Amino acid sequence: MASPAKKLAKKTASKPKPAGALGAKPGKAKSPAGRGTDPKRVQAILEKLDEAYPAATCALKHEDAFQLLISTILSAQCTDERVNLVTATLFPKYPNAKAFAYANPSELEKEIRPTGFFRNKTKSIMGASKKIVEEFHGEVPKTMDELLTLPGVARKTANVVLGTAFGVPAGVVVDTHVQRLSVRLDLTPNEEPKKIEQDLMRIIPQDHWILFAHQLIWHGRRVCQARRPKCIECNLNKICYSKDKTI
Repeated sequence: MASPAKKLAKKTASKPKPAGALGAKPGKAKSPAGRGTDPKRVQAILEKLDEAYPAATCALKHEDAFQLLISTILSAQCTDERVNLVTATLFPKYPNAKAFAYANPSELEKEIRPTGFFRNKTKSIMGASKKIVEEFHGEVPKTMDELLTLPGVARKTANVVLGTAFGVPAGVVVDTHVQRLSVRLDLTPNEEPKKIEQDLMRIIPQDHWILFAHQLIWHGRRVCQARRPKCIECNLNKICYSKDKTI
């Protein structure tokens, strides 16, 4: 069976637009950034990422979609490692949406304080949990449009939950690593996450959206770091022409 990367050159027909897809057509070959998004180059990038990170996945520890939702909200302006440390004691104390929805705000703020912005995150967590309990029968919704109605949930969080918890490729997760590497690899001329997502959805096959984001995140953390990328260790080095390469 051909890998998602190898399917790129064979795609000739567009697929139906998924809900909340920002109007982008998945797998469309039109380049938003010129030579950087030539289909052959994009295919080569995907193949190299597949070689380096075939099993890339979300680093946030969770047992279900609800825990992933809470962890993703907590991860804003915070490392996944710190979030995992906090949720290791948080989730046993608050085992479900109802427990979070009707928690004592002051106590919850103390629990999540190490993740930063704890007051706003407490409001988002309690608001989202209450809506899940009262409007979604205690279950995390499985569509982009419904997830976006939850307090504290924007496209990045919704994409993380849909992709990782439910396997639904409604879009591409654009966190700080995906944002930075997409520009560095000349896959987009934009710096705004929403526009970057639109560009990526046009040039990446839809069945690779979920894995692609995980792979870029892993690559950004391990090799293509912000201040000093380890270009000599990068298997994308030969097809990358970023101005801030270290070699």
